[in-house]
Amino acid sequence: MGSDQNDMQGLPEPVTAAGRDGLAAILAAPERAVIALDFDGTLAPIVPDPDLARAHPGAVPALAALAPKVAAVAVVTGRPAEVAVRNGGFAGVDGLDHLVVLGHYGAERWEAATGKVTAPDPHPGVEAVRREFPEVLASVPQSRGTWIEDKGRALAAHTRRAEDPEAAFAALREPLADLAARHGLIVEPGRMVLELRPPGMDKGVALRRYLRDVGAGSVLYAGDDLGDVPAFEAVAGLRGEGVPGVLVCSANEEVRALADRADLVVPDPAAVVHLLHTLADHLP
Repeated sequence: MGSDQNDMQGLPEPVTAAGRDGLAAILAAPERAVIALDFDGTLAPIVPDPDLARAHPGAVPALAALAPKVAAVAVVTGRPAEVAVRNGGFAGVDGLDHLVVLGHYGAERWEAATGKVTAPDPHPGVEAVRREFPEVLASVPQSRGTWIEDKGRALAAHTRRAEDPEAAFAALREPLADLAARHGLIVEPGRMVLELRPPGMDKGVALRRYLRDVGAGSVLYAGDDLGDVPAFEAVAGLRGEGVPGVLVCSANEEVRALADRADLVVPDPAAVVHLLHTLADHLP
């Protein structure tokens, strides 16, 4: 890549030409670049109880070093925006004025500059599912130990603490799909989790909309789970439209779908944080 190669010294090199072009575009014009990241499994290690998930200790310093040098940093998550802000420790941090959190797959937006969340009214099917969810779980013997996470605009069944997590996950897929369909929702599978949420809410839609809003000239997206596949697909589509991008996978052994699509694979959130720090160091 000529002189751009010197600019990338010390940065991990993407394995694809498209990824290398995306990284070169970010380095060449950081003021037009958006750095977008999933939260759980990418900025925060996966833990058995999602309520206890917290950003890696180096995540906020890395984002604070990077954010002033790019157009924006966006955390794109299925969590409520306020929960991600709390668990990430993103509020009131010097240097994070350009940070936004797109919560509930983009249905909510929190902006560090204002500290406020904006969101539309919730889908009416969520309340109906909330009432029926416990009964459905009780009807599936393998689900013992599964618990329900109420995200406000979505609900999720976590099987990681069940006696046999994979058996519980498999046994619940059909009854939860039926429950979701009755009330106009969809089921999104993840790492030992089945989430029921309104259609049209995914990270790809959220990412495309946000990049359009800010007029992004390039993008880096990092994720770890099936819920990040739409965002990967959005970046791939944008590359076809002339917007360079880099796809980063925070690897896990349970899901290979992202690693197979990624330009760059790193082993865990600590490595994501290191990548962010290194990128910040390479930007003027």
